[in-house]
Amino acid sequence: MTSRPVDPDAVNAEAWHAYGDHHLRRGTVLPESERFDWGFWGTGPGAEILGELAGRRVLDLGCGPARHAAHLVRTYGAAVDAVDSSPTQHERARARYASLSGLRLIRADAVEHLGSTEPYDVVYSVNAVPYIDPRRLLPALAGALRPGGTLCFTVLHTNSRGDGPSTAVESRPEVLRLAGGGEVDVRMWVLTPELWTDLLAEHGLRVEGIDVLDAPDEGNHASYRIFRATRPVRVSSRPRGSRPPVPHAAIGVGAILHGPRGLLLGRHLRGTWELPGGTVEPGESLEETVVRELREETGIESRPTDVRLLGTLLDDVDGVVRMTVASEVTAWRGEPSDQPDERVGDWRWFPLDRLPENLFVCSAQGLTAWRPELPIDHAAAHFTRYAG
Repeated sequence: MTSRPVDPDAVNAEAWHAYGDHHLRRGTVLPESERFDWGFWGTGPGAEILGELAGRRVLDLGCGPARHAAHLVRTYGAAVDAVDSSPTQHERARARYASLSGLRLIRADAVEHLGSTEPYDVVYSVNAVPYIDPRRLLPALAGALRPGGTLCFTVLHTNSRGDGPSTAVESRPEVLRLAGGGEVDVRMWVLTPELWTDLLAEHGLRVEGIDVLDAPDEGNHASYRIFRATRPVRVSSRPRGSRPPVPHAAIGVGAILHGPRGLLLGRHLRGTWELPGGTVEPGESLEETVVRELREETGIESRPTDVRLLGTLLDDVDGVVRMTVASEVTAWRGEPSDQPDERVGDWRWFPLDRLPENLFVCSAQGLTAWRPELPIDHAAAHFTRYAG
Protein backbone atom coordinates (compact mmCIF):
# COMPACT_ATOMS: atom_id res chain seq x y z
CA MET A 1 0.00 0.00 0.00
CA THR A 2 1.44 3.38 -1.06
CA SER A 3 1.36 6.12 1.58
CA ARG A 4 -0.10 9.45 0.60
CA PRO A 5 2.38 12.34 0.31
CA VAL A 6 2.47 14.75 3.24
CA ASP A 7 0.98 18.20 2.64
CA PRO A 8 3.12 20.50 4.84
CA ASP A 9 0.64 23.38 4.55
CA ALA A 10 -2.24 21.23 5.82
CA VAL A 11 -0.15 19.75 8.63
CA ASN A 12 1.00 23.15 9.83
CA ALA A 13 -2.44 24.76 9.54
CA GLU A 14 -3.90 22.03 11.76
CA ALA A 15 -0.99 22.28 14.22
CA TRP A 16 -1.25 26.04 14.71
CA HIS A 17 -5.02 25.84 15.06
CA ALA A 18 -4.52 23.23 17.79
CA TYR A 19 -1.79 25.34 19.40
CA GLY A 20 -4.00 28.45 19.56
CA ASP A 21 -7.01 26.45 20.74
CA HIS A 22 -4.89 24.91 23.52
CA HIS A 23 -3.97 28.35 24.84
CA LEU A 24 -7.52 29.68 24.50
CA ARG A 25 -8.90 26.80 26.54
CA ARG A 26 -6.04 27.03 29.01
CA GLY A 27 -6.55 30.77 29.39
CA THR A 28 -2.86 31.50 28.84
CA VAL A 29 -2.04 35.14 29.57
CA LEU A 30 1.40 36.22 28.40
CA PRO A 31 3.11 39.27 29.92
CA GLU A 32 3.58 42.31 27.73
CA SER A 33 6.90 42.39 25.89
CA GLU A 34 9.40 44.73 27.51
CA ARG A 35 11.96 44.09 24.77
CA PHE A 36 11.85 42.50 21.35
CA ASP A 37 12.88 38.84 21.68
CA TRP A 38 13.84 36.96 18.51
CA GLY A 39 14.11 33.67 20.37
CA PHE A 40 12.66 32.20 23.53
CA TRP A 41 15.34 33.05 26.07
CA GLY A 42 15.61 36.85 26.23
CA THR A 43 19.09 36.83 24.68
CA GLY A 44 20.49 38.21 21.45
CA PRO A 45 19.64 41.44 19.64
CA GLY A 46 16.37 43.30 20.00
CA ALA A 47 14.28 45.58 17.79
CA GLU A 48 17.32 47.72 16.91
CA ILE A 49 18.19 45.44 13.99
CA LEU A 50 14.95 46.49 12.29
CA GLY A 51 16.26 50.04 11.91
CA GLU A 52 14.17 53.18 12.22
CA LEU A 53 10.52 52.28 12.89
CA ALA A 54 8.67 55.51 13.73
CA GLY A 55 6.18 56.22 10.98
CA ARG A 56 7.35 53.23 8.94
CA ARG A 57 5.05 50.68 7.34
CA VAL A 58 5.85 47.38 9.11
CA LEU A 59 4.65 43.78 8.68
CA ASP A 60 4.74 41.07 11.37
CA LEU A 61 4.45 37.80 9.44
CA GLY A 62 3.04 34.91 11.49
CA CYS A 63 2.31 37.20 14.44
CA GLY A 64 0.62 34.64 16.76
CA PRO A 65 -0.80 36.55 19.75
CA ALA A 66 0.81 39.76 18.34
CA ARG A 67 2.89 40.70 21.40
CA HIS A 68 5.87 41.80 19.31
CA ALA A 69 3.70 43.88 17.01
CA ALA A 70 2.04 45.61 19.97
CA HIS A 71 5.47 46.31 21.48
CA LEU A 72 6.67 48.02 18.28
CA VAL A 73 3.52 50.15 18.07
CA ARG A 74 3.71 51.29 21.70
CA THR A 75 7.48 51.69 22.07
CA TYR A 76 8.60 52.86 18.63
CA GLY A 77 5.51 54.44 17.07
CA ALA A 78 5.47 51.98 14.16
CA ALA A 79 2.36 51.25 12.08
CA VAL A 80 2.22 47.45 12.09
CA ASP A 81 0.15 44.96 10.12
CA ALA A 82 0.15 41.69 12.09
CA VAL A 83 -0.78 38.71 9.93
CA ASP A 84 -1.51 35.13 10.95
CA SER A 85 -3.44 32.39 9.11
CA SER A 86 -4.56 30.53 12.26
CA PRO A 87 -8.09 31.48 13.37
CA THR A 88 -7.32 30.62 16.98
CA GLN A 89 -4.08 32.60 17.05
CA HIS A 90 -5.92 35.51 15.42
CA GLU A 91 -8.61 35.23 18.10
CA ARG A 92 -5.96 35.42 20.82
CA ALA A 93 -4.49 38.56 19.26
CA ARG A 94 -7.87 40.26 18.85
CA ALA A 95 -8.90 39.50 22.44
CA ARG A 96 -5.94 41.53 23.65
CA TYR A 97 -5.06 44.15 21.03
CA ALA A 98 -8.14 44.78 18.87
CA SER A 99 -8.38 48.39 20.10
CA LEU A 100 -4.67 49.28 19.91
CA SER A 101 -4.28 52.23 17.54
CA GLY A 102 -1.54 51.70 14.97
CA LEU A 103 -1.92 47.90 14.98
CA ARG A 104 -3.93 46.16 12.29
CA LEU A 105 -4.67 42.48 12.96
CA ILE A 106 -5.18 40.45 9.78
CA ARG A 107 -6.15 36.81 9.43
CA ALA A 108 -4.78 35.67 6.07
CA ASP A 109 -2.46 33.23 4.36
CA ALA A 110 0.99 34.81 4.38
CA VAL A 111 1.68 34.42 0.66
CA GLU A 112 -1.79 35.62 -0.34
CA HIS A 113 -1.43 38.71 1.85
CA LEU A 114 2.04 39.49 0.50
CA GLY A 115 0.74 39.25 -3.05
CA SER A 116 -2.11 41.70 -2.52
CA THR A 117 -0.64 44.38 -0.26
CA GLU A 118 1.24 47.62 -0.82
CA PRO A 119 5.00 47.32 -0.21
CA TYR A 120 6.34 47.50 3.34
CA ASP A 121 9.38 49.37 4.67
CA VAL A 122 10.13 46.60 7.18
CA VAL A 123 9.06 42.96 7.26
CA TYR A 124 9.91 40.71 10.20
CA SER A 125 8.96 37.24 11.37
CA VAL A 126 9.76 35.54 14.65
CA ASN A 127 10.11 31.84 13.83
CA ALA A 128 7.24 31.67 11.31
CA VAL A 129 9.24 31.61 8.06
CA PRO A 130 10.40 27.94 8.44
CA TYR A 131 6.77 26.75 8.35
CA ILE A 132 6.21 27.93 4.75
CA ASP A 133 7.84 26.51 1.63
CA PRO A 134 10.53 29.10 0.75
CA ARG A 135 9.91 28.53 -2.96
CA ARG A 136 6.39 29.84 -2.37
CA LEU A 137 7.15 32.43 0.29
CA LEU A 138 10.33 34.20 -0.84
CA PRO A 139 9.07 35.49 -4.22
CA ALA A 140 6.05 36.97 -2.44
CA LEU A 141 8.24 38.43 0.32
CA ALA A 142 10.55 40.11 -2.19
CA GLY A 143 7.60 41.61 -4.03
CA ALA A 144 6.10 43.02 -0.82
CA LEU A 145 9.32 44.72 0.35
CA ARG A 146 10.05 48.11 -1.12
CA PRO A 147 13.53 48.73 -2.62
CA GLY A 148 15.80 49.67 0.25
CA GLY A 149 13.52 47.89 2.74
CA THR A 150 14.58 45.62 5.61
CA LEU A 151 13.70 41.96 6.16
CA CYS A 152 14.52 40.17 9.44
CA PHE A 153 13.43 36.67 10.42
CA THR A 154 14.40 33.73 12.62
CA VAL A 155 14.75 30.13 11.50
CA LEU A 156 15.51 26.91 13.31
CA HIS A 157 19.09 25.74 12.76
CA THR A 158 19.47 22.85 15.22
CA ASN A 159 16.62 21.31 17.20
CA SER A 160 16.74 20.34 20.89
CA ARG A 161 17.91 16.83 19.97
CA GLY A 162 20.86 18.21 18.04
CA ASP A 163 19.55 17.51 14.52
CA GLY A 164 21.23 20.05 12.24
CA PRO A 165 20.06 21.81 9.07
CA SER A 166 19.53 20.30 5.64
CA THR A 167 21.17 21.17 2.32
CA ALA A 168 17.99 20.31 0.38
CA VAL A 169 14.92 22.54 0.08
CA GLU A 170 12.58 20.03 1.71
CA SER A 171 10.38 20.09 4.80
CA ARG A 172 10.98 17.67 7.65
CA PRO A 173 8.94 16.62 10.70
CA GLU A 174 9.45 18.56 13.93
CA VAL A 175 7.52 18.79 17.21
CA LEU A 176 5.69 21.84 18.58
CA ARG A 177 5.48 21.54 22.37
CA LEU A 178 2.49 22.88 24.30
CA ALA A 179 2.62 24.72 27.60
CA GLY A 180 1.45 22.45 30.42
CA GLY A 181 2.24 19.29 28.46
CA GLY A 182 1.43 17.77 25.10
CA GLU A 183 2.79 18.33 21.63
CA VAL A 184 1.71 18.55 17.99
CA ASP A 185 3.53 17.51 14.82
CA VAL A 186 4.61 20.15 12.31
CA ARG A 187 6.63 20.32 9.09
CA MET A 188 9.52 22.76 8.87
CA TRP A 189 12.13 23.85 6.34
CA VAL A 190 15.34 23.64 8.39
CA LEU A 191 18.04 24.75 5.96
CA THR A 192 21.70 25.71 6.17
CA PRO A 193 22.51 29.44 6.34
CA GLU A 194 24.25 29.11 2.97
CA LEU A 195 21.10 27.69 1.39
CA TRP A 196 18.89 30.38 2.93
CA THR A 197 21.33 33.00 1.62
CA ASP A 198 21.24 31.55 -1.90
CA LEU A 199 17.44 31.35 -1.90
CA LEU A 200 17.13 34.96 -0.77
CA ALA A 201 19.63 36.10 -3.41
CA GLU A 202 17.65 34.36 -6.16
CA HIS A 203 14.80 36.74 -5.39
CA GLY A 204 16.87 39.91 -5.18
CA LEU A 205 17.29 39.94 -1.38
CA ARG A 206 20.79 40.51 -0.02
CA VAL A 207 21.80 39.08 3.37
CA GLU A 208 23.52 41.74 5.49
CA GLY A 209 24.14 39.61 8.59
CA ILE A 210 23.27 36.41 10.45
CA ASP A 211 23.03 36.27 14.25
CA VAL A 212 23.25 33.06 16.30
CA LEU A 213 20.76 32.30 19.10
CA ASP A 214 21.69 29.26 21.20
CA ALA A 215 19.61 27.82 24.02
CA PRO A 216 21.20 28.83 27.36
CA ASP A 217 20.24 25.56 29.08
CA GLU A 218 22.86 22.84 29.25
CA GLY A 219 21.73 19.77 27.34
CA ASN A 220 19.36 21.73 25.08
CA HIS A 221 20.93 21.79 21.62
CA ALA A 222 18.33 24.12 20.11
CA SER A 223 19.86 26.90 18.05
CA TYR A 224 18.29 29.54 15.81
CA ARG A 225 19.58 31.98 13.23
CA ILE A 226 18.39 35.56 12.74
CA PHE A 227 18.70 36.70 9.13
CA ARG A 228 19.02 40.40 8.38
CA ALA A 229 18.46 41.16 4.69
CA THR A 230 17.63 44.06 2.42
CA ARG A 231 16.11 44.50 -0.99
CA PRO A 232 18.80 46.61 -2.67
CA VAL A 233 17.83 49.79 -4.47
CA ARG A 234 20.27 48.76 -7.18
CA VAL A 235 21.38 45.32 -8.39
CA SER A 236 25.11 44.55 -8.33
CA SER A 237 27.07 42.74 -11.03
CA ARG A 238 30.33 40.76 -11.03
CA PRO A 239 33.28 41.90 -13.19
CA ARG A 240 34.64 39.47 -15.78
CA GLY A 241 38.06 37.88 -15.54
CA SER A 242 41.21 39.31 -17.12
CA ARG A 243 42.25 36.29 -19.25
CA PRO A 244 42.13 37.31 -22.92
CA PRO A 245 39.82 35.37 -25.26
CA VAL A 246 41.09 33.18 -28.10
CA PRO A 247 41.35 35.21 -31.35
CA HIS A 248 38.17 33.95 -33.06
CA ALA A 249 36.13 34.46 -29.87
CA ALA A 250 36.72 38.22 -29.50
CA ILE A 251 33.06 38.92 -30.22
CA GLY A 252 30.04 37.42 -28.45
CA VAL A 253 26.29 37.80 -28.25
CA GLY A 254 23.79 38.06 -25.41
CA ALA A 255 20.15 37.09 -26.00
CA ILE A 256 17.35 38.85 -24.13
CA LEU A 257 14.11 36.84 -23.85
CA HIS A 258 11.40 38.75 -22.02
CA GLY A 259 7.77 37.68 -21.83
CA PRO A 260 4.79 37.44 -19.49
CA ARG A 261 6.79 35.33 -17.01
CA GLY A 262 9.71 37.74 -16.91
CA LEU A 263 13.33 37.76 -18.12
CA LEU A 264 15.20 34.51 -18.80
CA LEU A 265 18.46 34.10 -16.88
CA GLY A 266 20.61 31.07 -16.10
CA ARG A 267 23.18 30.40 -13.41
CA HIS A 268 26.79 29.82 -14.47
CA LEU A 269 28.96 27.28 -12.65
CA ARG A 270 30.79 30.31 -11.20
CA GLY A 271 27.54 31.38 -9.54
CA THR A 272 26.73 34.38 -11.73
CA TRP A 273 23.34 34.88 -13.40
CA GLU A 274 23.61 35.31 -17.18
CA LEU A 275 21.64 35.81 -20.37
CA PRO A 276 21.81 33.01 -22.93
CA GLY A 277 24.66 33.69 -25.32
CA GLY A 278 28.23 33.00 -26.25
CA THR A 279 30.95 33.54 -28.82
CA VAL A 280 30.56 33.86 -32.57
CA GLU A 281 31.90 30.92 -34.56
CA PRO A 282 33.63 31.36 -37.93
CA GLY A 283 31.18 31.79 -40.80
CA GLU A 284 28.16 32.68 -38.60
CA SER A 285 26.07 35.79 -38.73
CA LEU A 286 25.27 37.41 -35.40
CA GLU A 287 21.64 36.33 -35.69
CA GLU A 288 22.71 32.74 -36.38
CA THR A 289 24.96 32.82 -33.31
CA VAL A 290 22.03 33.90 -31.12
CA VAL A 291 19.85 31.07 -32.49
CA ARG A 292 22.59 28.46 -32.02
CA GLU A 293 23.61 29.55 -28.53
CA LEU A 294 19.99 29.72 -27.41
CA ARG A 295 19.34 26.17 -28.61
CA GLU A 296 22.61 24.76 -27.21
CA GLU A 297 22.26 26.38 -23.77
CA THR A 298 18.50 26.24 -23.14
CA GLY A 299 16.89 23.93 -25.74
CA ILE A 300 14.71 26.84 -26.94
CA GLU A 301 14.25 27.15 -30.70
CA SER A 302 14.11 30.41 -32.63
CA ARG A 303 14.92 31.70 -36.13
CA PRO A 304 17.36 34.37 -37.30
CA THR A 305 14.35 36.46 -38.29
CA ASP A 306 13.23 36.35 -34.63
CA VAL A 307 16.42 38.11 -33.53
CA ARG A 308 16.64 41.92 -33.26
CA LEU A 309 20.20 43.16 -32.83
CA LEU A 310 20.27 46.12 -30.45
CA GLY A 311 23.86 47.32 -30.72
CA THR A 312 27.50 46.73 -29.83
CA LEU A 313 29.02 47.09 -26.37
CA LEU A 314 32.75 47.82 -26.18
CA ASP A 315 34.88 47.74 -23.05
CA ASP A 316 38.28 46.40 -22.07
CA VAL A 317 39.95 44.43 -19.31
CA ASP A 318 43.70 44.98 -18.86
CA GLY A 319 44.02 46.31 -22.40
CA VAL A 320 42.05 43.49 -24.04
CA VAL A 321 39.11 44.84 -26.08
CA ARG A 322 35.83 43.05 -25.34
CA MET A 323 32.94 43.29 -27.78
CA THR A 324 29.41 42.02 -27.11
CA VAL A 325 26.35 42.40 -29.31
CA ALA A 326 23.16 42.73 -27.30
CA SER A 327 20.08 41.25 -28.95
CA GLU A 328 16.39 40.73 -28.25
CA VAL A 329 14.64 37.51 -29.28
CA THR A 330 11.10 38.50 -30.24
CA ALA A 331 9.64 34.99 -30.68
CA TRP A 332 10.64 31.50 -29.58
CA ARG A 333 9.36 27.97 -29.12
CA GLY A 334 9.83 25.58 -26.21
CA GLU A 335 10.69 25.78 -22.52
CA PRO A 336 14.19 26.42 -21.14
CA SER A 337 15.94 23.40 -19.64
CA ASP A 338 19.46 22.45 -18.61
CA GLN A 339 21.50 21.03 -21.49
CA PRO A 340 24.32 18.44 -21.28
CA ASP A 341 27.89 19.76 -20.92
CA GLU A 342 26.80 23.42 -20.72
CA ARG A 343 28.24 25.68 -18.03
CA VAL A 344 25.03 27.67 -17.62
CA GLY A 345 21.77 26.10 -16.40
CA ASP A 346 19.06 26.42 -13.76
CA TRP A 347 17.14 28.63 -16.20
CA ARG A 348 14.49 30.83 -14.57
CA TRP A 349 12.20 33.73 -15.39
CA PHE A 350 12.73 36.85 -13.25
CA PRO A 351 10.49 39.94 -12.95
CA LEU A 352 12.42 43.04 -14.02
CA ASP A 353 11.93 44.63 -10.58
CA ARG A 354 13.36 41.56 -8.80
CA LEU A 355 16.48 40.67 -10.77
CA PRO A 356 18.94 38.46 -8.87
CA GLU A 357 22.16 39.76 -7.41
CA ASN A 358 25.50 38.79 -8.99
CA LEU A 359 24.69 39.36 -12.66
CA PHE A 360 27.55 38.69 -15.08
CA VAL A 361 28.83 42.06 -16.24
CA CYS A 362 28.26 41.37 -19.97
CA SER A 363 24.63 40.48 -19.27
CA ALA A 364 24.28 43.54 -17.02
CA GLN A 365 25.61 45.78 -19.79
CA GLY A 366 23.28 44.22 -22.37
CA LEU A 367 20.24 44.65 -20.14
CA THR A 368 20.86 48.35 -19.55
CA ALA A 369 21.42 48.81 -23.27
CA TRP A 370 17.98 47.25 -23.79
CA ARG A 371 16.25 49.03 -20.88
CA PRO A 372 18.37 51.99 -19.65
CA GLU A 373 16.02 52.56 -16.70
CA LEU A 374 16.90 49.20 -15.08
CA PRO A 375 18.74 49.83 -11.74
CA ILE A 376 21.79 47.66 -12.46
CA ASP A 377 25.36 48.59 -11.53
CA HIS A 378 28.14 47.45 -13.86
CA ALA A 379 31.43 48.48 -15.41
CA ALA A 380 31.04 51.22 -18.01
CA ALA A 381 30.91 50.22 -21.68
CA HIS A 382 30.59 52.13 -24.95
CA PHE A 383 27.28 51.23 -26.55
CA THR A 384 26.58 51.85 -30.24
CA ARG A 385 22.92 51.34 -31.02
CA TYR A 386 21.96 49.88 -34.38
CA ALA A 387 19.42 51.70 -36.50
CA GLY A 388 15.88 50.29 -36.78
